[in-house]
Amino acid sequence: MSLDAVLDIVAAVCLISGALLSLAAGVALVRFPDLLTRMHAAAKPQVLGLLLVLVGCGLRLRTGVDITTLVLIGVFQLATAPVAAHMVGRAGYPHGEIRTDLLLTDELAAHLDRLTDPPRP
Repeated sequence: MSLDAVLDIVAAVCLISGALLSLAAGVALVRFPDLLTRMHAAAKPQVLGLLLVLVGCGLRLRTGVDITTLVLIGVFQLATAPVAAHMVGRAGYPHGEIRTDLLLTDELAAHLDRLTDPPRP
């Protein structure tokens, strides 16, 4: 077996694994009951699935420009997905989109009035 064949097999495994993780994240977005669990499904397995797909594409393409582009995509995804999930959680909290009976600790409850008051000029 040549090195190209081994790299193609590893790329196929990464692509299939990433696609399955992304599919699982999509199903979880539909099936999970509240905002926090959906937010978790949108952030964690989706990012890992995308990174696996990017690794698979990088192993298959093997050119400098393509790998650089794929690395940039992965870095931007890692930088923006947690921030977006955090902001979605903070925006949904004052509107009652979170099931507080499932929380072990509720650190925002003491600051709820600050979250719901309109900003002062």
